[in-house]
Amino acid sequence: MEQLAARLRAAGCVFAEDEAALLIAHEPDAVAREALVARRIAGEPLETVLGWVLFGGLRLAVAPGVFVPRRRTELVARLAIDALPQDGTLVDLCCGVGAIAAAVAHARPDATVIAADFDPRAVAVAQRNLAPYGATALVSDMDSNISVPIDVITACPPYVPTGEIPFMPSEARDHEPRTALDGGPDGTDLQAAVFAAAARRLSPGGVAIVETSHAQAERTAQRAVEAGLNPTVAQDEALGATVIVAARA
Repeated sequence: MEQLAARLRAAGCVFAEDEAALLIAHEPDAVAREALVARRIAGEPLETVLGWVLFGGLRLAVAPGVFVPRRRTELVARLAIDALPQDGTLVDLCCGVGAIAAAVAHARPDATVIAADFDPRAVAVAQRNLAPYGATALVSDMDSNISVPIDVITACPPYVPTGEIPFMPSEARDHEPRTALDGGPDGTDLQAAVFAAAARRLSPGGVAIVETSHAQAERTAQRAVEAGLNPTVAQDEALGATVIVAARA
């Protein structure tokens, strides 16, 4: 293990010992494991090398070419679990592998949970993650293929400003789809689209819970106001998470 950790550290892996332990546990056969190690040393995210990620206590499938959910997004899921009324309906837009939807469906079996993404590759992974919890995933451009009344909309849309993408870690920049990262000139274009969908589709008193960054929170909140919603900011310092909770009157 020490030799593997040294190789990973030399490749720039900050948590080399932890990664080495995970790779060894995932693939005990040294020959088969070497192919995984080579992928990791080449810069591929550890999660896609392993094929899974931990999110909200759940082990969820991930796949190359699909955005890997970050731990900070757990704040969106927690707030959504609390905001959902009994037997309510939640729609997770820009769902990726369905991490938010899976966490909510696991915690709230009374709820109807639907995840949507425009990317069929992401939806295929989300379907695998959501099936054990009775939730569904579908291909949809925002809310275009969704017709049910909605109590809560969640989203972690791309919110990196276009000009900042070249400065992102190579794991994201080179191995995740640009469409899952690029939020437009100021990073809020897709957030605005989510808020517009929320204004159209939320039931009275419903909320949209949208991830953003601390630096963008004011602008993201303004996007919610422009859509006719009433935003507040929620943060979790331990996760480094910032979320806008935007209510419909």
